[in-house]
Amino acid sequence: MWKWLKPNQNNLRAWQALVLVVFFAVWHFATRDPQTAFFFGEPLKVMARVWQWFTVGSGTLEVGFGDSTWFTLHFPGEIYPHLLVTLTETMLAFVIGISLGLGAGLWLALSPLTSAILDPYIKAANSMPRVILAPIFAMWFGLGIWSKVALAVTLVFFIVFFNVYQGVREVSPVVLSNAKMLGASRRQLLRAVYLPSATSWVFSSLHTAVGLAFVGAIVGEYLGSARGVGYLILQAEGTFDINTVFAGILVLTAFALALDAAVGLVEKRLMKWQPRSGETEKL
Repeated sequence: MWKWLKPNQNNLRAWQALVLVVFFAVWHFATRDPQTAFFFGEPLKVMARVWQWFTVGSGTLEVGFGDSTWFTLHFPGEIYPHLLVTLTETMLAFVIGISLGLGAGLWLALSPLTSAILDPYIKAANSMPRVILAPIFAMWFGLGIWSKVALAVTLVFFIVFFNVYQGVREVSPVVLSNAKMLGASRRQLLRAVYLPSATSWVFSSLHTAVGLAFVGAIVGEYLGSARGVGYLILQAEGTFDINTVFAGILVLTAFALALDAAVGLVEKRLMKWQPRSGETEKL
């Protein structure tokens, strides 16, 4: 009987669910005291707030550019317009940051002289706490979504850039020499040697980039916005509504996990050639 209770690959999901249940149970019983609940919230009220956001009331979102409104979207729940804004900011920053990081990483990894010239400036930009750029982006792009996107892009860009840069530089000299001996052109080397070498590095950075894209969007909403889940959390903090704060954190965490799972599915599809840990052990 005890063998069935021992964690293994067959009952892994059950153990993961059990950890979550135990966490919420401890949270529930630890916050039965009103004074403790004021600081840590109550899980039942947090879940009730999440349910209310998605099922009660209505919300509208005006879509346009500048002072002009193109059309207005109507939603059956209060949180949907805020969630749409935050997810739009996150996805735009994620895609733009990955594209720029991938392009810059490949360019500098394949151009050693240019990389040497720009190296101190890249390190300086990476060392700078990029959150302080939020007020500058707000002045440049206004308080709309683009100031949040710009901030999140700066967070995503460097994590992808350095992984791509390192992945290309880690190409096996033997493989590279053999490809050149077979007459591979620069484009063929890029497609058949450099990109496959960098792929595993890229996907390892994407899982981190998901969280950073959300961080950039939420921090931007904190500093100035009228929409977004970060805006809802900020309003709740102003009224000491800790349950709504935790509800916002829970919603953001759920969608961040969903985006991370989507990245994992793409990774599994594109990385079929790479043996899994279990298969490696068998070999």
